[in-house]
Amino acid sequence: MAFIPPDSRKPVFRFAPSPNGRLHLGHALSALTNEALARKAGGRLLLRIEDIDLARSRPEFVAGIIEDLGWLGIVFEPGIRRQSRHFEDYGAALRRLQARGLVYPCFCSRQEIRAEVAAREAGTGRPWPLDPDGAPLYPGRCKALAPEEAARRIAAGAPHVLRLDMAKALAATGNALGYVVFEADGSRREVEVRPERWGDVVLARKDVPTSYHLAVVVDDALQGVSHVVRGRDLEAATDIHVVLQRLLGLPTPLYHFHRLLLDEDGRKLAKSRQSESLAELRAEGVQPADIRRQLGFS
Repeated sequence: MAFIPPDSRKPVFRFAPSPNGRLHLGHALSALTNEALARKAGGRLLLRIEDIDLARSRPEFVAGIIEDLGWLGIVFEPGIRRQSRHFEDYGAALRRLQARGLVYPCFCSRQEIRAEVAAREAGTGRPWPLDPDGAPLYPGRCKALAPEEAARRIAAGAPHVLRLDMAKALAATGNALGYVVFEADGSRREVEVRPERWGDVVLARKDVPTSYHLAVVVDDALQGVSHVVRGRDLEAATDIHVVLQRLLGLPTPLYHFHRLLLDEDGRKLAKSRQSESLAELRAEGVQPADIRRQLGFS
């Protein structure tokens, strides 16, 4: 597994959708923003399919992504990286973290976590802290589990995830952590990260031998991505990515966070809420030029 250092002479951008539904206008905005910024920088544009969720990813959605992007007229470099075909890459990175004692197995179910959080709230009379996505921070029950007991449970086939020990991770990084945000006008600003607000995040799931956070960091390094362009909803998650980059000795790309498209209720467009897809718009007679004009790329 050879990581490619970003080449400042030829910036590398990527658009990385998940094939768990058809693309909607929010995806079009992200793809077109990547296209515009890559063209302005004289850079390369890659397409990645983030299909680690094998239960929800479907071949017809992959085909739909390619069809929709082609209809929009976005041209990517040949070769599409499919995450589901590279689990060994993520496993190698995970083993490096495990060898340093930065990862531990967690056998708690979501129901058990909710119950423990409720008990602690009742005991202290104070609300339990939440991560930036609104989920309760993991209380840490399995962090104190004896290694022998953890190994026994794993050998017995007990379902478990692998969590990053955030306190140990931050101690291992040493210096202050941050990244640089770039804007369309060429300006840049430095951002200091606060990974502790995420707690002990999951790096490998019960049903998948990796997580979004680990896979995206490894992929960006393997593909030499120098500029990451994605929605503002993923801005907070960049804290986790910067920590993993430092721990794994990987470069930190420049980041740009574009605006989000909202529905009538002020919520972000999402496949899970059946936001109108590009395929449906196309069937209604909408043209690519209409989409580009609507999103400000005319």
